[in-house]
Amino acid sequence: MDTPVTTFSEGPEDPFAVRRSASAVLDERGTVVGWSERAEALLGYAPAEVLGRPAASFLADPDDLGVVVDAIAGSVRDGEGWFGVVPVRHRDGRQVEVGCRARPIVRDGAHREWFLVGAPAEEVIQWETDRSVLDGLFSRSPIGLSVHAPDLTILRVNRAIAQFSSLPVEEHRGLRTSDFVIQRDTDTVERQLREVLETGRSSVFTEQPCVLRHDPGRELVVSISAFRMQDPSGRILGVTQTVEDVTDRYRARRRLALINEAGARIGTTLDVTETARELARTAVPDLADRVSVDLLEPVQRGEEPRQDMVGPLCRTAVLGVPPRATELLHPVGRVMDVPPGTVQARCLAERKPILDVRPEDPAEWLSMEPERARRELGAATHSLLVVPLVARGLVLGLLTLWRSERAEEFEDDDIRLAEEFASRAAVCIDNARRYTQQHEAALTLQRSLLPHTVPRQPAVDVAHLYLPADSAAGVGGDWFDVIPLSGLRVALVVGDVVGHGIHAAATMGRLRTAVHTLANLDLTPDEVLSHLDDLVDRLAAEQEPADDLSRQVVGATCLYAVYDPVSRHCALARAGHPPPAMVTPDGRARLLDLPPGPPLGLGGLPYESAEVHLDEGTLLALYTDGLVQAGERHAGERDVDERVADLCEALTGPPRPLEETCEAVRDALLHDHPTDDVALLVARTRVLAPGTVATWELAAEATAAAQARTLTAEQLTAWGLEEMLFTTELIVSELITNAFRYGGGPITLRLIRDRHLICEISDTSSTSPHLRRARSTDEGGRGLFLVAQLTERWGTRYTRDGKTIWTEQALPAVTPGRSPHP
Repeated sequence: MDTPVTTFSEGPEDPFAVRRSASAVLDERGTVVGWSERAEALLGYAPAEVLGRPAASFLADPDDLGVVVDAIAGSVRDGEGWFGVVPVRHRDGRQVEVGCRARPIVRDGAHREWFLVGAPAEEVIQWETDRSVLDGLFSRSPIGLSVHAPDLTILRVNRAIAQFSSLPVEEHRGLRTSDFVIQRDTDTVERQLREVLETGRSSVFTEQPCVLRHDPGRELVVSISAFRMQDPSGRILGVTQTVEDVTDRYRARRRLALINEAGARIGTTLDVTETARELARTAVPDLADRVSVDLLEPVQRGEEPRQDMVGPLCRTAVLGVPPRATELLHPVGRVMDVPPGTVQARCLAERKPILDVRPEDPAEWLSMEPERARRELGAATHSLLVVPLVARGLVLGLLTLWRSERAEEFEDDDIRLAEEFASRAAVCIDNARRYTQQHEAALTLQRSLLPHTVPRQPAVDVAHLYLPADSAAGVGGDWFDVIPLSGLRVALVVGDVVGHGIHAAATMGRLRTAVHTLANLDLTPDEVLSHLDDLVDRLAAEQEPADDLSRQVVGATCLYAVYDPVSRHCALARAGHPPPAMVTPDGRARLLDLPPGPPLGLGGLPYESAEVHLDEGTLLALYTDGLVQAGERHAGERDVDERVADLCEALTGPPRPLEETCEAVRDALLHDHPTDDVALLVARTRVLAPGTVATWELAAEATAAAQARTLTAEQLTAWGLEEMLFTTELIVSELITNAFRYGGGPITLRLIRDRHLICEISDTSSTSPHLRRARSTDEGGRGLFLVAQLTERWGTRYTRDGKTIWTEQALPAVTPGRSPHP
C-alpha cells in the first residue's frame, strides 16, 4: 500500500484563510462598515442587521465588554494590529469563542479603519499548535530535518542539521548533501531521496553510515526517513527527510550482536588452532582491521604454561582487511620472542588490556614484526589494542588488534568488547589445550598398544591401514594383529572395543594381550573367542561406576582367522564383527559367509568356526565397522551395503603392492577424517613350495620309530641338513614312540623347512604329554625333557581328530658358496 502523500495548502489548515475566515471592517468609532458572508455564517447576523451599528452594541455582552476593551485598547492606541481570542455573542444569544486578528487600515489621510478577521477559537488554537510544532521542528528539535527541492537542492534545514554540518541554518539553502557529506554516503542518501520522489513511497528509519567532510575521522550511523511533498493539484514540490544520529544505539546493538555471535562462533571444536582462528574471524572486520592471535609455546603443544611465562609466542592465527595487510606480518606458525618494553610484553606482565592511540612512533607497536611491516603498517595504523588471553588465572597468549582502514580509534566500549572476546576464547582454548593433552596421552597409549611393524610371514603377505578417530570423537579401541603360529600358520585378528578414550584404549591393550596368549595355546578360533568373551565379562564386572547410576560399558567385537599355508585351509570365527572380504586370484570379490556370533561380553553364547579353502594369491580384507560406516554422519552418504560394495571394488584390480591396495580403499571410502577408528588388515595368501614340506603316514607299530628315523635322515640329507641328523632323529624317535605308546590310530610325520626346521607328529589321541624331570632311579620320563633341551620351541595343538606335537630347531648357518636350499 502506498504511503499517503503530504501536501501543503492554506485551505483546511489555515483558519484565517480568505475562503473560510469571517471578516468585518470597523471605523474609528467602532461602527460596522463592512460585513462578509462568512461572518454571517459564523455569527448569524445578516449585513443589513449590522452595517452602521456599533459593534459593541450587539457583538459583546455587557459583562464581557470590559475584558475585550482592555485586551485590545493598548494595540489600538498604538496603531498596531492585535490577535487574540474574544467571547462574541451569536444572533441566537449564545456565546461563541472567536480567534480574532485586527489590523489598522488608513484611508483619506488621517481616517483609520480596522479590518477584522475571525475564526472559531478551537480551529485557531489547533492552527497555532500546528505552527508551534512546525516552529519546534526547525528551531528546537534534536532530530535533523531538511527540505529538498525536486532537484535535491536544499530549501530549508533545522538547527539539528546545522549541528551536523557545522554551517549556519541560513547558509544551507541551495546546497546539496554532497557539500558536507562524503561522496560514498551522499550517493546512498540521494538514491533513497530520488526513489521517494519517483514512487511517492516514504522510507522509514533507514540506517546507514555517514562521514562528514569536516570530520573525516568520525563515522556516524544515522537513521533516515523521507516523504514526498506536493500541492493540492498534485504538483511535486520536493522531498523532506529526517536525520537522527543513532551511532551510540547502533554500536551498542552491534556490540551485543557480536557478543552473541562470539558465543556461537568461538569454541565450536576442541582444537586450539581452530579456536584461535574463530577468535580472529569474530574480531575482523567488525572490531578491528587486523588481528593476530599469539599463544605461548606450551599452550600450542597442549601443555600448561608457567605462571610467570612471558614468551616465546607462537603465531596461531592472523586475519585482516584487506588480506594483503596480513602478508606483512609474521606468518602462522612463526615462533617469536617478546622484546622487553614492548606493548605485548607489558600486556603479558600486567595481565590487562593495553590501548595505545596515535603514538609519536607507530612502528614501536610492530617491534615483534618484520621491518617491512614497521614501514608499511606503522604509518597507517592509528590505534592498537592488546588483550591478554587469561583462563584459570593463567595467561595463555595475546589478542592483538589494529585499526588503520576505519577512521575511529579504539574506545572504552571496544576494550570491553575485546575483553569479552578474549575471555570466551581463552576458556575455549584452555579446554581445547587440556583436551589435546588428554587426547595425545590417549593416542600415545593407543600407539604403544598397537603393533608398530608386522614381521614378514611365510604364510601371507600383509599390509595394514590404521586411522584414529577425529579429535571430537576421541581415541577408539580398534586393533589388528598378525600372530605367527606353529607349523608356519598365521593368525589374523581385527577387533573393536566399544566406546572411545583412554578406557577404550586400555581395554584394547588387555584384549590384544589376551589374544596373543590364547593364540600361543594353538586354540581354534571359536575357542579363542569364547575365552575372550569370558575375559570381557570379567573386565566389565571389575569396572568402577562411571557415575552414581551407571557403569562404564565394556564390550568388543572381534574377527579371528587362522590360515595354514600347507593345507591352504583358513578357519575363521567372528564375535559381532563385520565379515571379511575375499578376492579370489581371478578377481572375484565377495564377503565370506560366517556364523555371526554375539559381541564379546554378553556371556554364555556359543561361537562357531567356519573353514574355507583358499587358493594361492587369495586376498583377505579384515576391517572394523568404522571403515564402512565412516560417512554416515553426512546427509546423502551411501548406506553400509553400498559402502561394502565400494570396498570390494577397491580391493579388486590389477596386481599391485598391498600398500597401494590399502590406499585405494582409503581413497574410495574415507573422503574425510572418520568419526570412528578405522583398522584395515589386508593379507594375500601364500603356499609353501612342495620341496619344503615332507609328510608321511605311519602305522601305529613298534617299528614306527625306526621307520621315522630313516625317513627323516633321507629328507634331511636331501635338504643338505646332515648336521641336524642326530638331533632331529632323536626328537622324531622320542615323539613317535610317545604317540605309539599313548596315542592311537595312524601317526603322521611332517617335516617343514623354512627359517626353522619344523617337526610335527600327529595322532588321534587328545591326551597331552607333560614335561617332567625324571629321578635318577626312574627307567623313563626323560623323552620330552630331552626334546625341550634340543629344540628352540615345542608345543601341542589340538584338532577335531586328535593332537599335534611340534618342535622348531634353528637351521645351521649357511656356508659361503652353499645354497640354503637343495
